[in-house]
Amino acid sequence: MTAQQVSPDPTALVIGESLIDIVTGPGLPASEHPGGSPMNVAIGLARLGRSVELATWFGSDERGGVIDAHLAADGVEVAHPSRGAARTSTATATVAADGQAQYVFDLDWSLPTVTLPPNCPVVHTGSLGAAIAPGVDVVREVVQEARTVSTISYDPNIRPDLQPDPAAARRTVEEFVRLADVVKASDEDLAYIGEGADPEEVLAGWLDLGPKLVVMTCGGDGVVALTASGLGVRLTAKRVTVVDTVGAGDSFMAGLIDGLWTAGLLGADHRDALRRIDAGTLETILDRCAVIAGITVSRAGANPPRIDELD
Repeated sequence: MTAQQVSPDPTALVIGESLIDIVTGPGLPASEHPGGSPMNVAIGLARLGRSVELATWFGSDERGGVIDAHLAADGVEVAHPSRGAARTSTATATVAADGQAQYVFDLDWSLPTVTLPPNCPVVHTGSLGAAIAPGVDVVREVVQEARTVSTISYDPNIRPDLQPDPAAARRTVEEFVRLADVVKASDEDLAYIGEGADPEEVLAGWLDLGPKLVVMTCGGDGVVALTASGLGVRLTAKRVTVVDTVGAGDSFMAGLIDGLWTAGLLGADHRDALRRIDAGTLETILDRCAVIAGITVSRAGANPPRIDELD
């Protein structure tokens, strides 16, 4: 077999914002760290041993250089032309005494194009990258095209300060839910767009739109997962000492993608198998996701664990 005939390693494509988190809080000096939900997912997958390409949008300024170095340190490939922004976006995270973070964004999301890598079993998107114009239109188009070959995973990760109308946010979210095979959302996301509806009922309703697996994270109250075949799984939360919650949901999302990958459930050809995932497999995956998220919240910033920390 020639070098040209060798199939490339399976590579996840993550699409969405990368930025600099400026973290402040009571008694905390301001500090800057690379962040952004999709970028955190890409880093999380890379640290779990997966090949990952990130289609994102940041500048060639000093902060962009920090992001570039951060991604390179974990071997995340940056898709062309992700470095074309006029400036690198920021998110100021104010951490309260209980570790919860509130965000204020200065965001430029103008991603012009995305190319699907060869041998791509999963495309993940979400957060502001799947909500903010003009880049959202590119993301939607790529996800629609990728469905023919890839599993689509999605995490709305809603930011009310940039999505102040819950009804409008719900319409945007449901556009992507219809395209997704796997959806993970927090109970806060579901409560916001549900406008008073029970979050679990909103989650269950998403199954009617097409996903095979929907998962709701509930912080200290654990996890709820539902499948299109009628399976329901609930797990209690891990007991951990919380430093802050920055990146916890992103680490969980990376763990979910990685677990489904290990179980052989990614790729368009495996949609029916994903729909029929059994309780034992799903519980094992979710339990590991909880461990991954627990490690992340036990230390400062979006700092997901590496695979050797789990072993």
